[in-house]
Amino acid sequence: MPHFNIEAPSDTSITLKKFGIISTEHSQADSMDAKTRGEISAPEDIALLASGVRQELVDTLAAMGGEASVGELANELGRPMDGLYYHLELLRKGGMVKENKHPDSGERRFRLAGAKGVPLRMVYKPSVPGVSVALTKFSQQLLHIAAQDFAVALALPGVQVSGPRRQLWISRNKGWVSNADLEEVNALLLSLGQLTSQPRSSERGQLVSLAFSLSPIQPKAKRRQAD
Repeated sequence: MPHFNIEAPSDTSITLKKFGIISTEHSQADSMDAKTRGEISAPEDIALLASGVRQELVDTLAAMGGEASVGELANELGRPMDGLYYHLELLRKGGMVKENKHPDSGERRFRLAGAKGVPLRMVYKPSVPGVSVALTKFSQQLLHIAAQDFAVALALPGVQVSGPRRQLWISRNKGWVSNADLEEVNALLLSLGQLTSQPRSSERGQLVSLAFSLSPIQPKAKRRQAD
């Protein structure tokens, strides 16, 4: 998944990054403190990220080491700077990014509210009022971005679609798992999230996106055939 790592109490859903429970009481001070730790949990904060542009801004900031200028973000995203200021201002007001000015040039730079290099992670409980609605909208935008990335990549010349360095892959699996299987799935997803959340370096020159959705399914009751 991009740089939003979903974290939830172990008794309600899967847990990524680490196990933990965030209080269901969300004050503004609690929300700001959580974002300083890189945690997104309040429904209004999740709703703020139910925007493809804002998700991509946070993703791109994380991929660039946690801080970038508006010009650098515009170059990475292929978008005009003027259109990004609006979304960056909303993220700033929401406490998800902080703005600094270069002491010499006065250039506006933005960095993630959490510790540098630490991806934002979403901590949630569906029972909290507003969280389910916000998460649904967030997930729809996330999967929409993933579909766009996949469609664009299909047209890239030389894109690897097989072998150990495969770059393009989409799949959906459905099956039965044990508790041990589920623990292994979570460990593998955690590892994948860490591998695909690293900043650029001399050895890491390929930019990729990874999105996933893991959901328990309630088996449907068999329909009784008419006599």
